[in-house]
Amino acid sequence: MFRNSYGSDNYDKGNSAPLNEGEEYDVKIEDLGRDGDGIARVEGFVVFVSGAKVGDEVKIKITTTRRNFAFAEIVE
Repeated sequence: MFRNSYGSDNYDKGNSAPLNEGEEYDVKIEDLGRDGDGIARVEGFVVFVSGAKVGDEVKIKITTTRRNFAFAEIVE
């Protein structure tokens, strides 16, 4: 695990993502990620959506958040 110069774990800074796990959004899939997941944006924040294709308009549920992106699943 990476430690910064102050000795604390770099991964313990908390999650600054604007989305929270469990939230639902209506999105349009704009692109595909390298692993084939659809890519949507919620207020500019990148969300990878498993099983989605470019052009799909779907309701998603956030399953995991990271500092710069999130993962979601289709609920409708």
